[in-house]
Amino acid sequence: MWLIVGLGNPGSQYQHNRHNIGFMAVDEIIRRHNISEPKKKFQALVSEGTLGGEKVLLMKPLTFMNLSGQAVQAAAAFYKIPADQVIVFHDELDLVSGKIRTKIGGGAAGHNGIRSIDEHLGPDYWRVRLGIDHPGGKDRVHGYVLSDFAKGDEIWLTKLLEAIGDNAERLVKKDMDGFMSKVSQALMPPRPPKEKKEVGPTNEHE
Repeated sequence: MWLIVGLGNPGSQYQHNRHNIGFMAVDEIIRRHNISEPKKKFQALVSEGTLGGEKVLLMKPLTFMNLSGQAVQAAAAFYKIPADQVIVFHDELDLVSGKIRTKIGGGAAGHNGIRSIDEHLGPDYWRVRLGIDHPGGKDRVHGYVLSDFAKGDEIWLTKLLEAIGDNAERLVKKDMDGFMSKVSQALMPPRPPKEKKEVGPTNEHE
């Protein structure tokens, strides 16, 4: 069994915040793969189903970001899910908007949700880092992550979430590089068609 977690804050006022992109990713996987309606369990909204033939739990902690690890650890312990079969989607300031990176282990890099999971579960789980760009100075970060995505973000955000939904099965098949590659390709602008070289008139001697 796999545990797939999206990080965010509960409540309609946070629904479209940049900090909630992890929630958005999990919602898209649930929608795309006809996974069960969420139920309240482990201080979280939890949906159960299958993905690529594997049993999965999809979780959105209701503890607020700073305490996300409580919910994650409770579910992982109850179902005896090892850390390397836990996948966490979260916002990443150090990636430009729309970029995605997967990795196992590492530090929290100032992300309070990741820090909380590290404290409760240890660091050896999969992170899917979803780029939201950096606002500049450190003093602007708090307001930036807790504000809604801008209108101009809608195109790349929709493409990103759809690509995550389309390729989610690769995650539970441990094809993390393939997942990252396919999602990245979906966001690349199409290449312009090659221009045909015009053949000029030939000089023929009569």
